[in-house]
Amino acid sequence: MKLDRVMWGIVLLFIGGVLLLENFHIIDFYWRNVWRFWPIFLIIAGVNILFNKNKSQVGGMISIGILVITLGVLFYKGRQAPEDRVWSNSHIEEDVNFDNNESEHLSFSHPFTDSASTKTVLNISGGGTSFDLKGPTDSLITADVQKRGGTFSLQTEKTDSVTTVNFKMKGNSKWNMGDGGNDVDMKLNIKPTWEIHMSMGAGEVDFDLSEYKVRAFTFDGGAAALNIKIGDLLPITDVNVKTGVADVKIKIPTNSGCRIKTKTGLSSKDFTGFTKLEDGTYETPNYKASVKKIFINLDGGLSSFEVNRY
Repeated sequence: MKLDRVMWGIVLLFIGGVLLLENFHIIDFYWRNVWRFWPIFLIIAGVNILFNKNKSQVGGMISIGILVITLGVLFYKGRQAPEDRVWSNSHIEEDVNFDNNESEHLSFSHPFTDSASTKTVLNISGGGTSFDLKGPTDSLITADVQKRGGTFSLQTEKTDSVTTVNFKMKGNSKWNMGDGGNDVDMKLNIKPTWEIHMSMGAGEVDFDLSEYKVRAFTFDGGAAALNIKIGDLLPITDVNVKTGVADVKIKIPTNSGCRIKTKTGLSSKDFTGFTKLEDGTYETPNYKASVKKIFINLDGGLSSFEVNRY
């Protein structure tokens, strides 16, 4: 059995066990106490690469031992209640009392006209939020928000050829697998060519983009679940994903050629229907012959990456 799979399995057991104990209210675990120690996983990844290359059984046991000790320290740190002030987005902010589970409904929209620019850049940022794409709209964009923390804003800027839409969440929002955080239901107009850039900490993203002309999709997140479906309405689509601890699922059409480049530490990879090349990239059998192509770049430390064709 490969060492990286053993270590990845231990990490998943740790995360799943903590989430289960937390959801049954057996323990209180503060994930934000853990994220500040993320460089430890770079050290573990380096140790794993060294010993895995030498294929030493003793080295493998040392790597596993270091990982177990590290997870034990993180478990201890995560059980400690946070201080009154925390670091967030490079600024010190006061903690928010999350005991109140009441939510507030907000609605945002921006109109669309045929005279609007054909290219639209959508920038989405925020943590502790679940994003769901609910299909097309006659407006350029609509967003229905169930807010449990933080503040939301929708701003647009227009130049001669590009419309830029900024949807932001600022402030603190607790993310809990049981209770959830903020919920955002989005709708996008199908006429423009979209570039979508998402930056978030913890949360979920479920975007079916098969009906949209998506030139680029970029995701930069921490502990997140990402599920996207890409269409084939443009000749070229770029997908760039950079994560910390995440579950990433990407669906691509079978008639599009696809190439995947990966930069993953202890992450698991499942690229069904792809061929691994000598340079470490992955390609579909129809990559060279296909007129439409999708380029995927994956970068993650402790994530699960899955790319399937539909």
